[in-house]
Parts: sequence; structure tokens; C-alpha cells
Amino acid sequence: MSEPLKIAVIGAGPMGLAVAYQLVRDGHRPVIYEAAPRPGGMAVCFDFGGDMIERFYHFHATSDDDFFALLDELGLGQDMRWVNTKMGYYYRGEVQDWGNPTALLRFRGLGLAAKFRYALHAFLCTKRRDWSGLDRQRAKPWLRKWVGAEAYETLWRRLIDYKFYHEGDDLSAAWIWSRVRRIGLSRESLMKEKLGYLQGGSQAYIDAVVAAIEAGGGSFRLGAPVEEVTLDGPRVTGIRSGGGQEDYDLVISTAPLPYVPQMIPDLPATLRDQYAAIRNVAVVCVIAKLARPLTDKFWLNVNDPEMDIPGLVEYTNLRPMDHTIVYVPFYMPGDHPSYLDSDAAFCDKVRRYLRTINPALTEEDILDVIASRYRYSQPVCGPGFLDTLPPANLPIQGLWVADTSYYYPEDRGISESTGYGRQMARDAVAAALAAR
Repeated sequence: MSEPLKIAVIGAGPMGLAVAYQLVRDGHRPVIYEAAPRPGGMAVCFDFGGDMIERFYHFHATSDDDFFALLDELGLGQDMRWVNTKMGYYYRGEVQDWGNPTALLRFRGLGLAAKFRYALHAFLCTKRRDWSGLDRQRAKPWLRKWVGAEAYETLWRRLIDYKFYHEGDDLSAAWIWSRVRRIGLSRESLMKEKLGYLQGGSQAYIDAVVAAIEAGGGSFRLGAPVEEVTLDGPRVTGIRSGGGQEDYDLVISTAPLPYVPQMIPDLPATLRDQYAAIRNVAVVCVIAKLARPLTDKFWLNVNDPEMDIPGLVEYTNLRPMDHTIVYVPFYMPGDHPSYLDSDAAFCDKVRRYLRTINPALTEEDILDVIASRYRYSQPVCGPGFLDTLPPANLPIQGLWVADTSYYYPEDRGISESTGYGRQMARDAVAAALAAR
């Protein structure tokens, strides 16, 4: 009998946890390296004055099959809860209903022809399955062609510009399509949107999957950034972390791709250049705790010249908690001057924005406000995006590298990371065994 594979997984976000979980299910004992002191990545939770919540909001759509399958295996399937949520649009100084045909017809600020074109486009997106024809189209011209100049300017332009800024001019139409389709398919009916949350939030999922990994023989190295993935010519040899070197037959990295050139300095120059060319936007996510509701909407799109945000999420209109929790994300390229602004500056903006949206809200109603940052929160997916990425199975024996970019055109999400990570674990082991 051959020696078991020695396997390392880099990153303990949702994709890294999925990789490690699948490895354990298949009889392996991976070692998981995570630079942060806790597992979870962008799903990590914290105690916000007695409320255990995510630093970056998450919700689940009815199409999140890979996540639901994992929950069933962990014994958590019965803990999913489903809510008929509401969307809104803050436009021209008022919160308007949004997200269903009646709301669209009643929307103030858009002509009837523009409303029809917008509705037709959303409907066709939900029915379309093949995205290959959209892959090499740019999102802005594609949207303008379908919804028209009026609807684009009113409903789309600021959503794109205040997430991607100048990078939005090179955004793939397929990426936009996948977002419209996912929400469109998570509807109970034309009039009702249905989204889900896990009781206990993402922390319940993280705790369960970590426990399953450890019970199966996997182990975690937390607060242990990888200093170098070492190579010997065309094969991987191991990992250097904390000043020590450990040998591995297989290394699977799920760290954000911009970290790869520094983490694996002996990669061929062509691969390093490909990783270096991948663009990402950063996020400063401000979380506010309120004594009263802001609105009755879960998702509120924002089009206001005084607010540099595409929207906000009133999370407690999905998952009930003791206080109202509102997430206000400020997206921007990492080199944008505003990313250097202090956390206090972003929190002050949010206090002002919330009271503008709901003038009945007093300063005393805003109980607490904090900010969290993530430098590589969202890849900028341009036309033909997958063709710009190196293969996950690198031409180096025993080395696999991927992050959320690899399930384009889907947006980053726990379910997508779970499905991709589990399949990558199977493929990586099969390739490593075949190479022996």
C-alpha cells in the first residue's frame, strides 16, 4: 500500500473549508493554513455588542444547492429559515418599493416604455441558461441596448459606478446576467422574493464544518500566514510558514489570487504576470446597530447624488435579531484615494446617510457603528475573463491554485465556493495519485 498523500490547504474561507472537508470525507488528513486567527474568511463572525454577526453580509438563494447539500451532511439542513423579503429603491429622496411588477409600474421617475424594457430584460435573464454569448460583451453597452438609456441611467449606472468606478467600463455582461438571474430565480412568485438564512448565522456553518474536518483528522494552523510555497523545478515540495518548512505532496491554495506571486515566487514569469494582471475591488463595509428599523426592506438600492454607495442591506429584515443591523458597503478599487480614508470617516458618512434615508431616525437611535475592510473583495470580471486566468491545475506537479474568480460568471458566494472547492479537492487528489 502506498504512503498517504501529505496535503496542505491554504486559506480557511468558505472555499478552503470546502476543500479540506472533501479531503477528509475522502480519507485524507489535510493541514489548513490560515493567516487570520479564526477560520471563515469573508464569512467570519464577531460579537457586535452581544449580537454574533458576519463582518460581511451573507444570504442564501433557493438555488444554492451545493451549500444545502453540505448542510445536510453536517446535520444542519433543518436549520435553514426562509423569508419573503422586500426590496426597495431610494431615489429622488424617497424609499420606493422595488423587485416586483407592481413596484416597477408604480416607480416614480421612469417612463412606461423604460419600465417595459427593464422588465423584459430581467425576465429574459432568468430564462437564459447559456451565458457564452454574453462572455465577451461589455456590461454597460449590453445593458443600454436592452433597457434603454433612461432605465440604464436611473436604475443601473450608479450601481455599477459606485462598485467598480473606472473598472466598470470593462465589466463582463455575463457577470451582470448571473446576478440578475440568481435573484430572479429566488422568487416564490412574481410578487414574492424568498431568501434564506441559517439559524446561528454563518458561525453555525463554520463551527460545524471545522468540527467535521478536525474529527476526520484534518488540522488547522491559524494565525499562520504562508511565507512561501516551495518548488523544486516542475513540482511542489512544501510550505514555509513561521520560519519552518514542512514537506507536502499536494498543495491547494484558495487564497486571493493577488497574493499568489509573492507566496509562490518561483512560479514561471508568465504565470506570475497573469496573476498580477487580475484586478480586484476593495470594500469598506460599515455595520450600524439601530434601536429601530430603518425601512421594511432587506435590500435597498440607492441612487442619490449625495451618497457614494450602490445600496445597503438591512440584514434584520431577513434574520430577526434584538436590534436592527444595517450593512453599508463602500466598494472601490484598492488604489482609489477614498480607500485611504479613516474608518471614522466612513462611519460618519453612514450616520448621515441613514438619517437622510429615514428622517425619523435620531442620532440616539444609532447605537453603534463599526467598519471592516477587505482588500480583495471582488474580482473585476472583464470580457473573456476565464481565458485570462491560469489553470487551477498549474503545470507544476502537486500545485493547485484558485479563488472565487474561478466560478465566473457567478458572483462570489458560500454556495459557489463550496461546490467549486469540493470538486477541486477531488480533482487534485486524482491528479496527484495518477502522477505517483
